[in-house]
Amino acid sequence: MSKRLPTSTAGSLPKPAWLAEPETLWSPWKMEGEALIEGKQDALRVTLQEQQQAGIDIVSDGEQTRQHFVTTFIEHLRGVDFEQRKTVKIRNRYEASVPTVVGEVSRHQPVFVEDARFLRRQTDKPIKWALPGPMTMIDTLYDAHYKSREKLAWEFACALNQEARELEAAGVDIIQFDEPAFNVFFDEVNDWGIAALERAIEGLKCETAVHICYGYGIKANTDWKKTLGSEWRQYEEVFPKLQRSSIDIVSLECQNSHVPMELIELLRGKKVMLGAIDVATHDIETPEDVAATLRKALEFVDADKLYPCTNCGMAPLPRSVARGKLSALSAGAEIVRKEL
Repeated sequence: MSKRLPTSTAGSLPKPAWLAEPETLWSPWKMEGEALIEGKQDALRVTLQEQQQAGIDIVSDGEQTRQHFVTTFIEHLRGVDFEQRKTVKIRNRYEASVPTVVGEVSRHQPVFVEDARFLRRQTDKPIKWALPGPMTMIDTLYDAHYKSREKLAWEFACALNQEARELEAAGVDIIQFDEPAFNVFFDEVNDWGIAALERAIEGLKCETAVHICYGYGIKANTDWKKTLGSEWRQYEEVFPKLQRSSIDIVSLECQNSHVPMELIELLRGKKVMLGAIDVATHDIETPEDVAATLRKALEFVDADKLYPCTNCGMAPLPRSVARGKLSALSAGAEIVRKEL
């Protein structure tokens, strides 16, 4: 983008209460059939308007048409049985009932492409669309078929690449792959995780991003963060190899975290989507809070490569809080733009 410090969100935004239970992950829809399709589109219009009113430069769908950032994509694939469920530990942190891989995985139809076309028709702003990353996908189900995390990740990467190419053709400007698992399984990330991500972005001409955070602001994640000590150096394990990858943008968590800001230096040359909004608290940052975070980051990333963002998705937050945080993000970025 030509604009300095363009703002965006990491992913999800709160759903309206008439569509799904608010402040809840995996919340069931309150509608069905044609009413649900129309309701999702109405929610998408609303969340777009809220982003625009807040001054967000790179808009998204806020994941209004999906129940969950990972499983909604998986449920459209062949080879995964959602009736046959197992309880697994997600990223070694909390237990969840997940579907089972029972056969060869393949994508037989577009998943989000029509939603992306709809969003494209509503706005002239740049659009970012989030997809789950291959490693995070394999960590969100039970594999009874491949019995190999690497093989399954590669199959998912192929399906993601098919979806990403169609999203690009639908007018999406940035395709982001969410990989919170990159902050946990360091050996696998470097052995094959980044290679699987490269397969997912193969052939794309639009910009690509990978979002690596410490998770939603839910209790399981906030409890885990308390065990990480006074410095969170997980990014140190994966940033060097990501810096050498083909991915254009790396999205990371900063605000109210114990991530040493100097770790961003390991990404020198990449665009950095910097989390300047804490999604694990209802407290709304001031514009000056945001500006202070961005000023620190500018010691380690060039101004033309810094994209102010949120730490993670905001689906579990009240809508009023999310709106306030988005406005603070935009106002804080504007403070630093003027200083530049």
